[in-house]
Formats: sequence, C-alpha cells, structure tokens
Amino acid sequence: MAAAHHKTSDSTTTRVNALTVRGVAVGVVCVVVTCFVVCYAEIVVGKIQLGYMQLPPAVIGMLVMLLGAQAFFRRFAPRLQLQTRELYSIYVMMLIAAMVASRGILEKLIPLLIVPNYYADATNHWRSMFFKFIPRWAVPWNPAGPAKQPVAAGFYNSLHTGQPIPWNMWVVPLCAWGLFVALMMGAMICLAALLRKQWVDNEKLTFPLVQLPLEMISAPAQSGTGNSHFFTNRMTWVGFIVPTVIFGFNGFHQYMPSIPDITTQVNIGQYLTSPPWNAIGMFTAYFTFAAVGFFYLLPTDLLFSLWFFFMVTRVENILASSWGYQPVEMPMYPCKEFVGYQVMGAYVVLAGYMVYTARGYIKTVWSSVIFGSRADGAEDELLSPRLSVKGLATCVLLMAAWLHLLGMDFLLALFTVCTTLFLVGVVLARSTAEAGMLMTETSFRPVDMYRLVADPRSLSSSNITAMAFMDGFMTRDQRGLLLTSFLDSLKFADGVQVRRRSLSAVFAIALVVSIVTAGWLHVTLPYRLGAVQMYSYVYTGNPVWAFQDAHANLAHTNPPPAFANDIWFLVGMLVTIALVVLRTTLSGFPLNPLGYALCGSWTMKVFWFPCLVAWLIKVLVLRYGGMGLYRRLRPLFLGLVLGEFTVAVLFTLPAIVNRFIPTPLFPWP
Repeated sequence: MAAAHHKTSDSTTTRVNALTVRGVAVGVVCVVVTCFVVCYAEIVVGKIQLGYMQLPPAVIGMLVMLLGAQAFFRRFAPRLQLQTRELYSIYVMMLIAAMVASRGILEKLIPLLIVPNYYADATNHWRSMFFKFIPRWAVPWNPAGPAKQPVAAGFYNSLHTGQPIPWNMWVVPLCAWGLFVALMMGAMICLAALLRKQWVDNEKLTFPLVQLPLEMISAPAQSGTGNSHFFTNRMTWVGFIVPTVIFGFNGFHQYMPSIPDITTQVNIGQYLTSPPWNAIGMFTAYFTFAAVGFFYLLPTDLLFSLWFFFMVTRVENILASSWGYQPVEMPMYPCKEFVGYQVMGAYVVLAGYMVYTARGYIKTVWSSVIFGSRADGAEDELLSPRLSVKGLATCVLLMAAWLHLLGMDFLLALFTVCTTLFLVGVVLARSTAEAGMLMTETSFRPVDMYRLVADPRSLSSSNITAMAFMDGFMTRDQRGLLLTSFLDSLKFADGVQVRRRSLSAVFAIALVVSIVTAGWLHVTLPYRLGAVQMYSYVYTGNPVWAFQDAHANLAHTNPPPAFANDIWFLVGMLVTIALVVLRTTLSGFPLNPLGYALCGSWTMKVFWFPCLVAWLIKVLVLRYGGMGLYRRLRPLFLGLVLGEFTVAVLFTLPAIVNRFIPTPLFPWP
C-alpha cells in the first residue's frame, strides 16, 4: 500500500499513514502469536502474567524479537526490513492483543459465562437465586436447566478424548457479548480521541510507558547530535544485564536448587506481630526493576506523593487498631472501607478538576458539536470532536440498553457505565499517562457509590444478577484497561510522525483479530485441559467472587451501608480539594492529589517500594548531578525495563511447550 502523506496543522512535519499491506500482514501474525503467548503464559502456565499490565511484558519481548529480525534483514536482505511506521503499527496491534487476551476483556469474560452454572449447588442456592434472572442468550447453558450442565462441567473438568467442543452452545452468547464489547471499545476509542488533545497538547503529560517502545523503534539519531541511539548506548545494556542476571539466577534455581535464588520481594508485615502493628495490612516490598525504570521518568513530587500516601494508609490501619476501631474490608477489594471511600471522594474531585482545567477545550468541542465549527487540527485527530462526542454518547446509551436487556434497570445501567468510563476509567488512564502506572486498579465499584445513598440489598434480583456479571467483567479488576492503550498509541504516533486518523483501521484490525484468536483459545484450552487445572484466579477467583457478593446481597448477609462511609467519602473529597488548592497556589508544594487517589489500590500495594527507590535515586541524581546526569542515566533505567520484560518472555517460551517446566516468580503479581 502506498504511503499517504498529510501535513498536520500543529506541526510542519509531514506525517504518513500507519497502514501498509506488509505492516498489516506482519501485524496480524504478531497479534496471533501474542495471543497464544499471553493465553498460555497466564491461564495455562499461570506463573508469569505477561499481558495484564498497561505495557505488557509480552509486547516488549515480541518487539525485541522483531527488532532482532529487523537487524538481520538490514544486513542480509535490506528490502525486507520494516519501516518505522510499520514497526509502530505492529507494536500497537500487539499492545491491544495482549490486553484483549488478558484482563482487558477475554480472561474475565469467558469464565464468567460458565461460573453461575458450574458453582451452583444445594448449599449456596445459586440456581434458585440467579438462574431465572439470566437471559438464555447471555450464557452457553440453559438457565431453565439444572446446575453443572455438560457445557459447564466439560469446561471445568475437561472433555473426554475425542469429545467435540460444544461450539453450538457458545455461538449466541459470544455474539451477544461481542456486541457489548464492541460498544465498550467504541466508547473507549471515542473517549481517547477526546482526551488526547487536552492531555497531550494542552497539558503535555509525559506518558512514561510510551518512552521505551519509542526509543526501541525510532530511527537512530543523526550523527553529530551528541545522542547515542538506544541500542548502541552502553548504559542501556548495563541496565539490561542487571535484571537479566538476577532473574536468570532465579529461573535456573528452579532447575538446579544449588544455584542461588535472589529474593525480589519481602513481606515486611510478617515481622510486625504484636498489636497494633499487626493491623498494618498488606505490606510487602516488591522490587521490580521495570517499575523503577519507569518511575525514574516521573517528577520527584509525584513519586514522593505515591509512596507517601500509601504509607498514610498503613498508618491509618495501625491507628484504627490502636483506638479499638475495627473497620470492615471494602467489598471485593483489599483495603479497608474507610480507605476505599476516601479514595472514592478523591476520584470525584479529581475528575471534576480535570473537567475544570479543560473547560476551554470542552467549550471548543461543544461548539463543534452544536454549531459544526471546525476545531484547529481536527483533520488529523483520530476522530473529529463532533464524531467523538456523538459516537461516545451513542455507545454509552446502547451499552445501558444492552444491560437493560440483561436485567438491569436502565438508569442503574447508565449510572454503572458512566461511572466506569468517565470516573474510574478516566482517573486510571490519568494514572498511566501522568504517573506511568504499569497496572491500573481502583478501590471501589459503581455499586459502592450507590451504597452512599441507598442499600444495594434492596435492589431487585434481576438487577443484582446483572450487576454480578458487570462486576466480574467490567467494573472490578481494571488491569489491562484498553483506554490507556488507545491513548498511549495516539501519543506514540507523534513520536514516529504517523497520521493519527489512520490508526482507526489499525485499532479495528487488532481488536477483531485478537478477539477471534484469543476467544478461540479461552474456550478451547479449558475444554482440553480443564479449568480446575489452570490459573485459579481466572476460573475460581474473580468471577466466583462476583456472584458470591451478589449472593450475599440477595441473602442480606452483607452488612447494610454505614453512615460512616458517607463521612469518609466527604473526607476524601475535602482532602483532595485541599491538595488541589495548595498545589495550584503554593509553588513547590510536594503532594500530588493523584497519589492520594491511588493510595488504597492493589497497584500501590505492589509498586510503593519501587516508587520509594526511584524517588531516592532521582533526588540524589538531581542534587549531585543535575539534569545532565539524569539524561545520561535515562537509557540505563529504560534498559532495566527491557531486561526484566525480555527475560520474563524468554522463561515463558519453554513453559508454553511444557507447562510443568518451572519458571521464576516476577514481582508484579
């Protein structure tokens, strides 16, 4: 396909289309391979999670192999080497594929459609509680039938040799949920198109997760600029070697115990055994070089805020215990309710503040929608502002209508969709775009917000049943949030001078191919291997918890909403407002409200220690070496990321051939 050129209004540089025939062909192959690697690694091997992070290790590992082939072709067959825009398109397609195959869509969706039938028994009464409120088209089993139907039993226990997979039972529910997924992806693409200009052009967020792949696939710097290309910079390889050696030792230790195992995580909480210190909660130091590498790119005040506010939650737990206060856990989240509702208040204020700071841009977009006026540079946006707004509104309304057909009241469905997309989704996307978070996870669901004003136990059985499906699929466990992949791809396009509008086709091809490929794998593998023998979180964890929580609401065994939660929600709002005001009025104020919003999440439970390490390193570097030393060390820290992710993929490949081959544990659970 011939390159189409386009002169952007915001730059004098000529941009090119992302698509070429060769790029699409190689990209489709890489998407299929990525889906196989992620699915086998995560649900079959179950020890190395390669796809659920916002920059999946599988994608970096695949990109390394692709660039290795590129180097070979450059020397021996120059005509076969890929152009920069083709490498970029392939990377974007693999990024989407990894998330689709993992927690982004299919790893949560497919088991969820089987769980209510397989886990129903005479003890939990799921059959009488849920079955009659589940539409026949939504699941591959018959809700009018008994528990543990063959389609469900075969999925969990595996089929007998030669027994065919019951695809005829899956066709209708896969098509029905496929429509919902298409609407959700459409809404996220439209939302990303609207957020891009404000976050990239107006606020100039750094998008740390884009910087490593951009360095990897960009053309070498021109001689005489004083900059070494990423792969010829010795600092890159120093950084690469450190995690390679450490995780190499840990990997080979699994084969030969005489080889030392180097600890990369320490449970500090196990040493705090006496009251009130033993109430500290999860307090494990995970040392991941990849996280340190990305966090090195962040401003020091943001780094400080991230680990500082996590420490505040640990202190809160200890103080609560010392005062005799025994708070309950946030439903389905690993934090206390008083922390979860503070976080909820912080999200509301942050989302409102983002709207306030973007008011000028919103006015321009609104003018485009109402009066049809043309915004500057709109011809090279992924979608025009007018189309983005209309497309977003249409997708949101149709998603709510779909949930209404599933059994949820329309207004409740609309509240669930809007909260997930515009509150949780936007704040989590901000955590990646601004804070470089490798994982996106919140501390509350839309139903937890509902608890501020009403008792969810009073909702109808059909509402609670439909909400269980949404908890298992969309509202809980936001790791692999595809909104961030679309935003990162749009930011990346500027670095390689690719026309943003041409990404629509790249997104569409990647989504279709990855959903078909990974969908086939997620149905086929359990029927062949037995889900009970596969990764427990996917098949006996997240989807089961969703229906257990729904069961507790229907049986009224969940506690009623507590007025204290409203107080903590208000506290979260007030603290965040104070942080915003102080940050905008006092120069050098060290606390960022984003750190407060993330303080109770699983993300910070995993990454607080890398944040602390990166903050200490960066403070010392800037104090004693200034920006010059910071820039010289940048390739070293990106090399840490490259080394850790590459060695993770290399240890996964033999385990895919034989799932019983041991692999090392990586410190990003």
